[in-house]
Amino acid sequence: MTDTFTTNRGSLPDIAGANVAGRTVLIRADLNVPMKNGEITDATRIARFAPTVADLASRGAAVAVMTHLGRPDGEPNPCFSTEPIARELEQQLGRPVTFAKDCVGDAAEAATGNLSAGQVVMLENLRFHRGEGENSRNFAMRLSVNGDLYVNDAFSCAHRAHASTHAITELMPSYAGPALLGEVAALETALLAPERPVVAIVGGAKVSTKIAVLKNLVQKFDAVIICGGMANTFLFAEGFQMGKSLHEADQVATVREIKTLAAAAGCEICLPMDAVIAREFKAGAANQTVPVDACPQDAMILDAGPASLSRFRTLLGNARTVLWNGPLGAFETPPFDKATVELARFAAVRARSGDLTCVAGGGDTVAALNAAGVTDDFTYVSTAGGAFLEWLEGKTLPGIAALMSAPEAA
Repeated sequence: MTDTFTTNRGSLPDIAGANVAGRTVLIRADLNVPMKNGEITDATRIARFAPTVADLASRGAAVAVMTHLGRPDGEPNPCFSTEPIARELEQQLGRPVTFAKDCVGDAAEAATGNLSAGQVVMLENLRFHRGEGENSRNFAMRLSVNGDLYVNDAFSCAHRAHASTHAITELMPSYAGPALLGEVAALETALLAPERPVVAIVGGAKVSTKIAVLKNLVQKFDAVIICGGMANTFLFAEGFQMGKSLHEADQVATVREIKTLAAAAGCEICLPMDAVIAREFKAGAANQTVPVDACPQDAMILDAGPASLSRFRTLLGNARTVLWNGPLGAFETPPFDKATVELARFAAVRARSGDLTCVAGGGDTVAALNAAGVTDDFTYVSTAGGAFLEWLEGKTLPGIAALMSAPEAA
């Protein structure tokens, strides 16, 4: 019987428990790596995925890999070909990786039709076909002939109902891969069964983009630290003048609703007490620290101040679990990266010592942790963006739901 991974939202069939010997495994990965002039500039995703391919091959499977790359808008575009990914995967695996010039049709079927155990094929970009984004059953059927078993190992794509993540699960035995299961396990640990006290750090530009996230977290966590432009909106709702600071004046009612939910759940909302302000937004700009209720009309808040950082450290120092999504300030532009970097390094020390479970995710968050040099010290860092946020909102993602109801191999 196939192994399953049980979540709060249902059970996922685990490819680790499936018999793959003598079968071709069609695996959906997210190898959407950064490229410049046709060259891969960061192969991290490929390096992390390679062991999964190696494991399947060692168990007697042939492997056909499918991924998207960039936004070719449903048309073939050589600038977005996955052939460079095939070459990099070949290097990572230390075994040949054949490249198929399409992901469906004659080219794909010729490449996948007579594979032997251990052989690996990389299919061309899924998004060269409009049927992928349209969740076309017909396109999914054309994909399905490339394998005997389907595996989704792309959590970061699971929030979209695309043919390669959703429709295809109705057509062939389907399983979750190790990266997808690892992501779900980390988020379940932080959201559903955390060791308390549990604290969330939620930053970023706008409250309006994270309303559902905040509403969900304040009802589950002991404290939520709100930073960045989002904090400015909360402070504005308290009657503080924001000067030229980024804030959303039309979200005052939303802020009050979130605060009401937090109070009812006994969750502390922690806002900055002081702020680093400047009159120019540029690297090395002259700046000063002021109380959050003293931002001049011609200045803007660009980072949390030292008193705020001290308070945030105290919360993290007492916590046992932290979920981090978003920077504390304009971290891309020094010196307004100080609060983000210092708090990340503080959390990393506790995580390394085993005193704190730190789960982080989101594009800006990963970039901030990389800048602080602590990504590898956190318990789990997700590269997923939209999927990570939707899971924090409490949603079951279409790609996950499809796996839960999909057929398994006999």
